[in-house]
Amino acid sequence: MKWELADRVSALTPSTTLAITAKAKEMKAQGIDVIGLGAGEPDFNTPEHIIQAAYQSMTEGQTKYTPSSGLNELKMAIVAKLKKDQELEYQPANVIVTSGAKHALYTLFQVLLNEGDEVIVPTPYWVSYPEQVKLAGGVPVSVEGKEENSFKVTPEQLRKAISEKTKALIINSPSNPTGMIYTSEELQALGEVCLEHNILIVSDEIYEKLVYNGATHTSIAQLSNELKEQTIIINGVSKSHSMTGWRIGYAVGNEKLIKAMTNLASHSTSNPTTPSQFGSIAAYNGTQEPVEIMRQSFEHRLLNIFSKLTSIPGVTCEKPQGAFYLFPNVKEAATLTGFVNVDDFTKALLVEAKVAVIPGSGFGSEDNIRLSYATSLDLLEEAIRRMDAFVHEKMAK
Repeated sequence: MKWELADRVSALTPSTTLAITAKAKEMKAQGIDVIGLGAGEPDFNTPEHIIQAAYQSMTEGQTKYTPSSGLNELKMAIVAKLKKDQELEYQPANVIVTSGAKHALYTLFQVLLNEGDEVIVPTPYWVSYPEQVKLAGGVPVSVEGKEENSFKVTPEQLRKAISEKTKALIINSPSNPTGMIYTSEELQALGEVCLEHNILIVSDEIYEKLVYNGATHTSIAQLSNELKEQTIIINGVSKSHSMTGWRIGYAVGNEKLIKAMTNLASHSTSNPTTPSQFGSIAAYNGTQEPVEIMRQSFEHRLLNIFSKLTSIPGVTCEKPQGAFYLFPNVKEAATLTGFVNVDDFTKALLVEAKVAVIPGSGFGSEDNIRLSYATSLDLLEEAIRRMDAFVHEKMAK
């Protein structure tokens, strides 16, 4: 063979989430009764007024290219949303609309990082953070958010991880996979360290609307003008408005960074999908009632299944405050059932109990698993019943 794959892709780790979901779908296609709890997307359809807005835009001929950074009308809607929700003042020049929040992150790291630059990635992390950093030639530096601290990193841990090559810190609150939320005080303390060392803060706020039990979401950019200037916000409509397949995300921050990202987008995607942008304008400018209905449904599911999950022998769990994931520690359950590690426990759970969950190793946390409660309460309760029966049957042998 005269050609080989590029080194930068050879080191990539496939998405654990997508791999497990694909395996579960394959088993279902074979007629196997699998309950998949790996989904990273709401189980609600996109609200009707959004669908209608996109449809109308197409019937009116809005099916052509837009500016690479997105429609100005959508950028204005994003600016208005940030002003209303977080009292943050931005201009359209501070916004780039992208083909999903994942693409916003990818583009950011491509324009930000030089070979060998370090990005601090708190663990547990969303599976794509370290891979995207590596693709840009950077080095992901893991800092463990300890379970006893609700999986959150401390200023002391952050300070110890900083080197001369550190360029950015990723903060994901509410978090995928843990559902934890940083308080304003915790963000302020981390922010002061970043300001001290001139580190860019990448604030992934994609789950901001999905918070429970009276919890509130704070953007670190809200806390001071200095932190606002040091932060680039990543967000989108995928989770908040159940629009994962529409592929609309955005980045908001320093105009120089946004301009560089726009230049790169002009040579990669050209622009986000045009009808999706019109749907997203309706998402932000229209009623937010469907968002609240979905949030309440997720909260109801969480309240109903949490105690059932933690009653399984060997399973403990920090109660999440946001997103739609549970991230229980099942190390003891794996040991009780005769498995060497949680990965093997997870594989057996899929094959024998027909329940698909994501092993925590994909998120940098080998003792845990991730369960999505973005599915019906009946299926969630049946999945937990199967898990409980699986553990008891293995323990009895």
